[in-house]
Amino acid sequence: MSGGIGVSSSVTGATDVRTIGVGMLGYAFMGKAHANGYRTLPYMAWPPPLFPRLVSIAGRNEAAVAEAAGRFGFERYVTDWHELVADPEVELFDNSGPNNLHGEPTIAAAEAGKHGFCEKPRGRTADESYEIWQRVDAAGVKHMTAFNYRFVPAVRLAREMLEAGELGEIHSFRGQYLQEWGSTTDDAWRFHQDAAGSGALGDLGAHVIDLARYLVGELTGISATTRTFMPEREVDDAFQAVAEFEGAAIGTFEATRFAPGRKNALSWEINGSKGSLSFDLERLNELQHSDGTKGFRTILVSEADHPFWRWWWPHGHMIGWEHTFVHEIHLLLDAIARNEDVAPHGATFEDGYRAAEVCDAVLRSAESRRHEPITYR
Repeated sequence: MSGGIGVSSSVTGATDVRTIGVGMLGYAFMGKAHANGYRTLPYMAWPPPLFPRLVSIAGRNEAAVAEAAGRFGFERYVTDWHELVADPEVELFDNSGPNNLHGEPTIAAAEAGKHGFCEKPRGRTADESYEIWQRVDAAGVKHMTAFNYRFVPAVRLAREMLEAGELGEIHSFRGQYLQEWGSTTDDAWRFHQDAAGSGALGDLGAHVIDLARYLVGELTGISATTRTFMPEREVDDAFQAVAEFEGAAIGTFEATRFAPGRKNALSWEINGSKGSLSFDLERLNELQHSDGTKGFRTILVSEADHPFWRWWWPHGHMIGWEHTFVHEIHLLLDAIARNEDVAPHGATFEDGYRAAEVCDAVLRSAESRRHEPITYR
C-alpha cells in the first residue's frame, strides 16, 4: 500500500539545490536516527550538497510504518521493500532494517541504479558482507556503511592529530563498548543468529573494530573468547580479544551487553611514542590528550575550526549523538553530488566487509582457542 505526491526537483533559497529522493527500509531506532539526520541537515548545513526529499518508507507492519511516515515526514509508505527498489523517485536507498535484510534489498537497489546507505554490520558474516560489497560496487553507485562514530567531532580531530604525527609511532589501541540490556527476556531479533549473525560482537564490537581500523590501521591477527550468558540464546553476549595491527601496534577489544550501569559506554585509548589520546562517548564533546608524559588535558572539541563545527553553535555550546548522523549523511550526499569518493572518512561497503572479516576471525578464535590470522579478499 502506498500514497503520496512528488515535489519539484530543486529547492530555491539562497541558492538552487537539487533534491535527491530518499527511500528508507526500517522505521524503528535507526530509522528514526537517520530520518532526524535528513530533516536536520538542510537547514543546519546550508546549503546542503543535495536536498533530501523523503519519498517513501517501508516496513512490514502497516499501521506502524504509516505512523512513522507521517511522523518522520515521508511522502508515502509501503509494506514491501521491493516497491522502494522499483520506485523511480527513490535515488538513495537507506537500509535501516534488521541485519538479515542488509543484503538482498541493498543489492537490488544498487542494481536498479540507487545509491546505498546501510546500517552496520555490513552483513551477518564476512562472506555475505563481501558479496554485498562486490555486487553494489559493480553497479557503479555510491555506498556507505553507517559507522556513525567516525563522525563524532572528537574522533575526527583525533584522526587529524594522528595523521599529523602528534602521537609518533603507535604502540597500542584499547577499545570497549559496554551496555547493560542483555539480560532482558524479550525475544528480540538481535538474539537470533539467522537475523543478527552475531550478538554483542556485531552489534557493538563492530563499531570498536571500525574505529581501530579508521584511527590506527588494518588488523592482521586476533585471539579472542566469547560468552553467552542467557540459556538457549543463539548469539554471544560478550567478547574480549587481543589483536595485532600492521606494523608494531597491538590492541585489545571488548564488548558486552551485560554491564549493569553502562548505558552506551563506548571508549578507546591510543598510546604512541610521543603521547596518548583517549575518548569516552559519554563525554562526547571531549578528547583527552597527553603530550608525552605531561598527563592528560581535556580538549573541548567545540571551537570554530574543529571538525564539523561550522554547522553548529558558538564554541562551548555542545552537540550530541544524533548530530553524527547529520555529519555522515552530509558526506554521502556530497560524494553523490560531486561524484567523489566516500572514503577515507566515510566507511564504504568495503570497510563494512573488512570489519566483518575481523568479527569472523573473533568467532573462529573463540571456537578454535587459537590465534587466528585476518586476511582480506
